[in-house]
Amino acid sequence: MSAAAHHAEELVLGKPSFGQVTAEIAAPMERRPGAFWLLAFLAAFSALVLGVVLIGHTMWKGIGVWGLNRTVGWGYDITNFVFWVGIGHAGTLISAILLLFRQRWRTSIARAAEAMTIFAVMCAALFPLIHMGRPWLAFWVFPYPNTRGPIAVNFRSPLLWDVFAISTYFTVSLVFWYVGMIPDLATMRDRARGLRKRLYAFFALGWDGGTRTWQRYEKACLLLAGLATPLVVSVHTIVSFDFATSVIPGWHTTIFPPYFVAGAVFSGFAMVITLLLLTRKALDLEKYITDTHFEKMAKVLLTTGMIVGFAYATELFIAFYSANRYERFTFENRAFGPYAWAYWTMVTCNVVVPQVFWWKRARRSAFLLFVASCLVNVGMWFERFNIIVTSLHRDYLTSSWTYYRPTLVEVGILLGSFGLFFTCFLIFVRVAPVVAFHEVKLTLAEQKETAHASH
Repeated sequence: MSAAAHHAEELVLGKPSFGQVTAEIAAPMERRPGAFWLLAFLAAFSALVLGVVLIGHTMWKGIGVWGLNRTVGWGYDITNFVFWVGIGHAGTLISAILLLFRQRWRTSIARAAEAMTIFAVMCAALFPLIHMGRPWLAFWVFPYPNTRGPIAVNFRSPLLWDVFAISTYFTVSLVFWYVGMIPDLATMRDRARGLRKRLYAFFALGWDGGTRTWQRYEKACLLLAGLATPLVVSVHTIVSFDFATSVIPGWHTTIFPPYFVAGAVFSGFAMVITLLLLTRKALDLEKYITDTHFEKMAKVLLTTGMIVGFAYATELFIAFYSANRYERFTFENRAFGPYAWAYWTMVTCNVVVPQVFWWKRARRSAFLLFVASCLVNVGMWFERFNIIVTSLHRDYLTSSWTYYRPTLVEVGILLGSFGLFFTCFLIFVRVAPVVAFHEVKLTLAEQKETAHASH
């Protein structure tokens, strides 16, 4: 291997010592927040406050303040729900599946991806809760003994399956994220003072760094990774059943489960790229989150984008080959009807934009990566919008055809969900290591051994 090729595969740049690794990754938590962090937090928190106010307004007035009507009963709320569940997939994929396959390039990006999963699932859970209309009765979806009968829930409903799938996914992801941070929290405990030291000591659970402790820790991580891996497939598969088990044209299709899972990984990796580009620049972590990491994530984005494009083509082919006039009309309406602008935005962002990553220079360009990842997330949001709204707004009866227009309340709540997501993430990077100390040191040691062996 040439020197240039060897350098291109380096996952830690500059050959820092282990002490430098600890000091540089811990620096964002130990110094005062910079101007960039303060401005970002102010913007995110402002969006969060706007969302909270508008959710309160919705609860006070009812969901009549939204643009929903008798034909389109699902609009921005369920679109946002499916979008955020998809965003939450990449974290578990990077953390669990790549850990099981011993992929070293996951080490510097896994922690941020895991945090993204937790915050995205929180945003996703918000929308079905609001959509209930009476969120104070949300506990009715759980099968507990009550005066309404032994069990009042309908276990045959995919909407109930969502409750169990997402709550299980959130619980396992949270435990996996926390367990992975324990050694790093112990490192911060040894560096901090005062109240911060006591807080880090509490969450470090008495970590002593002994050989037996490390062995049990690694076994626990592998066990949790094994539990989380099937959840990556199952959660969005179950979300797809909300549509696939119906009889509505455009929804009643068996391609939805794999299609939804591929789309979730696609959108999740796009959000990881967006977040890590900003995090790397703001926290001066270019040495640990390198171009090699982004190149590999861009390859995943290209692959899953091609799978999503194949799913779009398969849907169109099945609609026309089946000779079902209702199915055929649904897809003609998507491409050439009143919402054609949304359909072609989706196709452009999800199918055309990722093709730029065939070129290595594009995969290593921070500007192109940022623009493309943002466009992919725009396209994936419009994908969910197309699936939901364009399948509903023109049903079997032409007399009930309508055009769904979201209100400013719905748009504000969507902005509020982004505010919640970024507020949580910005707080996270200030209180916990965004890059895992111990995994970077292990990667650095292996990298040094490989370089020594090559010499």
